Formats: sequence, C-alpha cells, structure tokens
Amino acid sequence: MNLNGAKQRIAKLRDEIEHHRYLYHVLDKQDISEAALDSLKHELAQLEQEFPDLITADSPTQRVGGKPLPGFKKVVHSKLMLSLNDVFSLEELQDWEQRITKVTKTLPTYYAEIKMDGLAVTLRYEHGVFRQGATRGDGKVGEDVTENLKTIESIPLKLRGKVPDVVEVRGEVYMTKRQFEQLNKTSDIQYANPRNVSAGSIRQLDPKIAASRKLSFMAYDCVTNVGVALHSQVHQWLVDHGFPSNKHNQLARSLSEVESYHQKIVQLRKDLPYWTDGIVVNIDDLAVYKKLGVVGKAPRGAVAYKFPAEQATTIVEDIQVQVGRTGALTPVAHLKPVHVAGTTVSRATLHNCDEIKRLDIRVGDTVIIEKAGDIIPDVIQVLPKLRSPQSKSYVFPRKCPACHSPVERREREVAYYCTNPQCFAQERERFYHFVSKTGFDIRGLGPKIIDQLIDAGLLHEYADLFELKVGDLEPLERFAEKKAGNIVIEIQTRKTIALSRFIYSLGIRHVGEETAITLANQFGTVAKLRQAVVETRDLA
Repeated sequence: MNLNGAKQRIAKLRDEIEHHRYLYHVLDKQDISEAALDSLKHELAQLEQEFPDLITADSPTQRVGGKPLPGFKKVVHSKLMLSLNDVFSLEELQDWEQRITKVTKTLPTYYAEIKMDGLAVTLRYEHGVFRQGATRGDGKVGEDVTENLKTIESIPLKLRGKVPDVVEVRGEVYMTKRQFEQLNKTSDIQYANPRNVSAGSIRQLDPKIAASRKLSFMAYDCVTNVGVALHSQVHQWLVDHGFPSNKHNQLARSLSEVESYHQKIVQLRKDLPYWTDGIVVNIDDLAVYKKLGVVGKAPRGAVAYKFPAEQATTIVEDIQVQVGRTGALTPVAHLKPVHVAGTTVSRATLHNCDEIKRLDIRVGDTVIIEKAGDIIPDVIQVLPKLRSPQSKSYVFPRKCPACHSPVERREREVAYYCTNPQCFAQERERFYHFVSKTGFDIRGLGPKIIDQLIDAGLLHEYADLFELKVGDLEPLERFAEKKAGNIVIEIQTRKTIALSRFIYSLGIRHVGEETAITLANQFGTVAKLRQAVVETRDLA
C-alpha cells in the first residue's frame, strides 16, 4: 500500500472506530463485537507503524502512551473548579431555595442529575482535538494528567461536528461496580471503594496502569460558551459532540419534582452500574446561575443533595482523647472495623465530654454508627441491652493525655482545653495543619515525617520548614538522598501560595477556609491584614 492509500484507509479506520466508541459510550449501543472492534484497532496500529508520519494526536492508537512520566505539571484552571455545598434533607433544600429567590425574585426551573462518585477533571480541546486534562486540585490549580485521561475510551480524542476553537469540558472519572469487583478479584490489594481507585489510577505516573483500570467518564458541564442558554441544553450539546451524559438526568420545575427525582434515584441506586452518593440540583438558566455567583468555594446556583446516611453496628474497643492544634480535647471512639457508606470505619468522633455523657457510651458497648459521604462517622446510639454487666462509665481526663498539664473548660464552651501553650501535641497538630492539603499543601510531608523532623530538633516554627536542606534529612531513618531531595523541592515550590491558604494554614481559632477567603478578599495583603489586627487591638 502506498502513502496515499494508507492515508485514506487510516482516515476511514479512525472514523469507524470513533463511530463505535460514540455508539457504545455515549448512546449505550453496540453494533459490532469487542473482538471486531479490536481487529479494526489492530489494523490501524499496523498501518501507523508502517507509516509513522501519519500518526496524529487524536488517533485511537494514541490513548496509551509509552514512557512513564517523571511527575505531574501544575495547571492553572481557566475558570475555577468549584466544589458544591451539601444538603441532606428537603428542609435544607427549601432553605437553599429561599436564599436564592431573594436574588432571583422568582422560582427557578432546576436541572437534576446523578452525582457520580469519582474524580472531577477538566478537559481542554483546541480546534476539536483533546490537548490537556487536569484534576481539580484546590479549585484554582490542578495537575496535568492528560496522558492518563487519554486512556479512557469514553473521553473523545476528537470532538464531533463544528465547535469553538477552544472548548473546556468538565466531568467525573469513575470506575463501574463490575470493573471494581474484577479488580479486587485479581489484585493483591483489596480496595475500599471505586472512588479511591479512580483517583489513584489517574495519579499514576505510568499511563499503562491507568489504562489497565478501565475507567469511565461522564460529562456534567461545558464552561465554554457554546451558544446555549440552559444547563440542560449544555448536556445535549455534550452528547451531540461526543461525550456521555447521564441518561437519568432530568428537568424539575419545582422542589417537589426535585424531591421525587431524589427518591427515584435512591430506589435505583443499588441497580445502577456505578456508585453515587446523591444528586446535583442546578439552576437551569445559565444567566441566573451566573448572577447568583459564588460563596466561599461553592456556587450559589447549585447544591449536592446527598442520599440518607448509611448505618451499621459495631463495638467500641477503646475511647482515646486527641489534642488539637488549639489545645481542644476531642474524644474518639476506636471501633471494631466495619464497612459502611463505601469505606471501612474504625474510628468515630465523640465530639466532647457532654456527648459522652448524653450517649452514656462505654468501652465494650455495641453502638450504631452513621456515615454520609465524606462526613466523619458519628456514633448516634448505644445499645445498652448488649452491654456487659462489668462495664464502667467513661471518666473524662482531668489532665492532658499528651503533656499531663491540667485541662480546663472555658466559659460558654463545651470543649476542655489543655492549659499548656507549649504542649508538644498542639505543636505537632499545628504543623500537620500548616502543611495539609487545604493549607500549604506540601505533598510527601505527612504526620510521620513531621514527627521525625520535630523529634530531630529540625522544626520549632513554621519558617524552619523552608530552611531545610537535603543534608538535614538524609541522616533520618528511611530517608534516602532521592526522597530527601524530593521533599526539599516540594517545600520550595510552595513558598508562594494564595493569601487565603496562608491565612488558613496559620490555624487561627474560628478561621476556617471560607473565613480565610473572606479575609483575603477584604484585605488583599498580609501587611494590610496585620495592620487591621493592630488597629483592632488598639481599639480594645
């Protein structure tokens, strides 16, 4: 076959393979067997091997790259990848509607869709060809995982029809229940849930590993203006141009219709081929959605309506008290491991001394725990009839379990606090918070390594982190030169971060993520914020 003949045959093969990809992954149809499709792909690969100059980035053969990557590059999102606020009841949903109608003045139409339990990603297309894919990260900056996303058959490498020069599509990478079960059958590791596997697979440096996991993709938005006025029309546009969109999504003209849809999906949930932890309720009108804006890290015009929490029974094996970065003492129930809401739970917070008294919870008790999505598990009930006659009421400690200083209960507060400002447990917790994902996000610097650095006398205050050298780390246990070098590089790359992250990382009491964002937006610089603090003190 000459070059011209190969060019024509390759073009036809690519079109045919894309046609069957679209039928299977978008329209849920199958015209030919997998074996026949594999044969077409094999012929295409053979021709491209013979005529390598004809290989293009959007060819189906380019889904799985060759060499593993040395690391992931950072990607600044063109538009924020926001998270959603959660609601857990119709009453909370009605409260949300009341808040938004204060702005809109009229009751909106909603678009309800299944909330896939996976990993949110964004896909960038240039002139119709897939060029870059990234994770959400902190909403502003994610990681470039293009090569791994290319391995997912349900992500088109080339868009269908006429499209804008640049298109950015957002969606969820997930693993089907069937694929998850097969993976656990053949793997030495038993994975807890498909979401964790999906996230871990996309962050593999070797695309072949990602390809072997047989992940799927479901689109839920296009942040490019494609000439439509409604979110429901965006979904139709996505389908028309090659993306799968959930066939269970539907319009809802009132909250009562949203509630009916929610109940329907609750009933369907067990029979769906993927995991889901709720529905997403969007304002359908894009102009109204945009007008409502953003509060904190979430849009006002959409919420996640979570499914009812799952419950299970287990046994309290111990009750231990943790010391937080502010010195607050938090009791934690250590439980006999139990599977609930897609994860294995072995701990549950007991919140404070009053909650222990209210539950009358004791070591050895059989308890009911409840977990909803990512919410920390709660002990909601003790089953006293199953209690041993020898059980004893739990006595809350009067001394800090870490430094043995006296504890105190402050006026109008439910928590007890360690009275020692130099308590080493508080110091460690403050460092854990400082480097955490929502703080400076220094990867590879977890609690165990922080403990090593403190014990070695290398950390006394936050600034010490940025003075660390490879030679400081190499003598520590389990630190090779490469590991030490990687951590030092990671620390140095985080010297400059958003002001809101910096404020949050300081662990100021009562200053969470949203308050930190508000303070950063209000003052703009550390100097102006510091001046405001000085002025406030002067007024006091």
